[in-house]
Amino acid sequence: MLRLAIRVPSESAELVLAELMLIVPSGVEQVDGDGYVEYAVYGAPGELPTLPDLEAVIGGVTVEVATTEVEDGWEDRWREFHKPLVVPGKLRVRPPWEPKADEPYDLVIDPARAFGTGAHPTTNLCLEMLFDLEPTGSLFDLGCGSGVIAILAARLGFGPVSAGDYDDLAVEATVANAAVNGVTVEVSRVDLRTDALPESETLVANILAPVLITLSGKMGSWRPQTVILSGILDEQADGVTAAWVPLGYSETDRTSRGGWSAIRLIKG
Repeated sequence: MLRLAIRVPSESAELVLAELMLIVPSGVEQVDGDGYVEYAVYGAPGELPTLPDLEAVIGGVTVEVATTEVEDGWEDRWREFHKPLVVPGKLRVRPPWEPKADEPYDLVIDPARAFGTGAHPTTNLCLEMLFDLEPTGSLFDLGCGSGVIAILAARLGFGPVSAGDYDDLAVEATVANAAVNGVTVEVSRVDLRTDALPESETLVANILAPVLITLSGKMGSWRPQTVILSGILDEQADGVTAAWVPLGYSETDRTSRGGWSAIRLIKG
């Protein structure tokens, strides 16, 4: 097993991560160091390139790239990077090997399938915003990843709940995780270039800012009552809101964490 690591200065980490999410949609491991962040992916020889230590440029940022061979037992050590996400008094999202705790909503998400357990700020912010909504009516989760947003929505009482993603692995992961958590989520592969989106009263889209801006021009006559948008670098948030205002939306809430923003919009 090979580990391909990309080490970036801390101040540029989120910019590089945004670029990596386009290249490696199934997610990366993150290790925080002193003045740097290291992102890594794993694969068998032949799946990943064997590179000498080198410097590269990603998103205009110079990064250090290194490939190492992983020793036996890496599967168990890999688990150490996936800890439960906890919204105190409300929610605990945990991998299958972590025990259940006292939060009212306990979700089990297998991080081996896609996109971790929801601990990244972009997903975390969406989950927190869901608790601020009245859980009624239909909801569509675009860019569903592991399915954690759709699964929480179904547990909260939204319905029907549907989810979509361009990545086949994400579709499979959402189907599997929904079954484990005992909820019904209609899941499909969605290509924004060609596919019409299922209409719903609430839309949650956790994808990158340029895609959210493009999405605003593809809504047609569909106008969800509430829209939650995430996957947005802080400096891009105003531009995302501006793209949706001509559709009749106004921003009601914006939260930020770790350089990422989430925005809630309402129609009218």
